[in-house]
Amino acid sequence: QVQLVESGGGLVQAGGSLRLSCAASGRAFSINAMRWYRQVPGKQREVVAAITSAGSTSYKDSVKGRFTISRDNARNTVFLQMNSLKPEDTAVYYCNADAYTVAAGAANYWGQGTQVTVSS
Repeated sequence: QVQLVESGGGLVQAGGSLRLSCAASGRAFSINAMRWYRQVPGKQREVVAAITSAGSTSYKDSVKGRFTISRDNARNTVFLQMNSLKPEDTAVYYCNADAYTVAAGAANYWGQGTQVTVSS
C-alpha cells in the first residue's frame, strides 16, 4: 500500500502563486508516473499535469506556461508550481501515482486532495 499526502493548498489572489507538494510513503514500493488532477463541484476530475519517472512532462492546455510539475525521486515527492493563478484554477487538487509494491503489484493511488482557492 502506498500513501500520498498533499500539502500547499490555500487561498491566493488572482495573479499569485502556490506550490503543491505530494509525498509518497509505504513499504517496499517504487513510483512510476505521477500526476496532479483537479476537480470542482459538479464536474469531472481532470488531469492538470503529469510526469514520468524519467522526468517527461505534459500539461493541460489551459495551464501551459503557468504551471510546472517536477519530482524528487529520492524523496518520492512530486510538486506543482502554480504561477499567474486565475479564479478558474479554483478546485480541489489531487495527487495521483502509478506505483509498484511487492505486496500489491502495480496499482494506482490517490491522495486526499488539497483545496486551492483563487480570489478575483
